Amino acid sequence: MNRDAEPGTAERTRLDKWLWAARFYRTRSLAAAAIDAGHVRVDGERAKPAHGVRAAMRVSIRKQAVTWTVDVLDVGQRRGSAAQAAALYRETAESLALREKTRNEQKVARAQAITHAPGRPTKRDRRRLEDFLNEP
Repeated sequence: MNRDAEPGTAERTRLDKWLWAARFYRTRSLAAAAIDAGHVRVDGERAKPAHGVRAAMRVSIRKQAVTWTVDVLDVGQRRGSAAQAAALYRETAESLALREKTRNEQKVARAQAITHAPGRPTKRDRRRLEDFLNEP
């Protein structure tokens, strides 16, 4: 892609394009919006969508409550299959452990959440509620 690159210089691509090619975001515009919002950091620093990404950089991506910290292995110029996208980066061990911990915490929270029966309360439910509310 870099036509007039000198020998020995690393190939680069735009950050938004790399996030899109690595399948972290569905479109480049969503990737650019996340970068502008500060959800993506390169080597611990905020970056702009046109920031050049090359191999050996560390990128942190935060989506909702989940954070990925990945090391860039290759710069993809095109969006390919999921297998090709996975070859562009390697997730750090700390990030993998943190994501697993977060996933388990969310699973426990969902299991402990009070679930209500859908629809109207039955006559029996209404009577129980009235009895509970009328207790001294």
